[in-house]
Amino acid sequence: MTRRVRRLTMIGGSLAVLAIAAALVLNAMRDSIVFFSTPAVVAEKHIPAGRRFRLGGLVEPGSLVRGDNLAVTFKVGDGNATLPVAYKGILPDLFREGQGVVAEGALDAAGVFRADTVLAKHDETYMPKEVADALKKQGHWKDDYGAKPQSRTTARETSQAAQNVPQAASDMAQGVRQ
Repeated sequence: MTRRVRRLTMIGGSLAVLAIAAALVLNAMRDSIVFFSTPAVVAEKHIPAGRRFRLGGLVEPGSLVRGDNLAVTFKVGDGNATLPVAYKGILPDLFREGQGVVAEGALDAAGVFRADTVLAKHDETYMPKEVADALKKQGHWKDDYGAKPQSRTTARETSQAAQNVPQAASDMAQGVRQ
């Protein structure tokens, strides 16, 4: 056997072992992978009862009903379909009607999504109430903390601002000399 054949045999064997290892890992993880679905996708795919998945959408206004012993029911919608959700536990602080939510669980035989985990979604400008109160108390609060972010600066605006920097610097230097 020549050196080249031996090298190719080693590379091929290594790739085969790597492929088998990857297949075994993916097969083992198959049962623990949970997919994200919207109510329209759930209705479209006819997901069977008992299969775990994540349900995402907006909590429908007027659908939140609180029961005994931390039991809560609400509807999650995506604009095309709604799905009733039942959950027993403490809801996140940001959970409210009209807010984005992701719930993890499974459908029951009646078509109700039985959630065991509920997560409230928020945008990037979220700040916990305690932090906002502390900033206000210390005098560091800015009114734009809760505002939506401004549109990004275009490349043209950036280059124009960069061109103005030397002029502003020379104006400042002349002001100091006078």
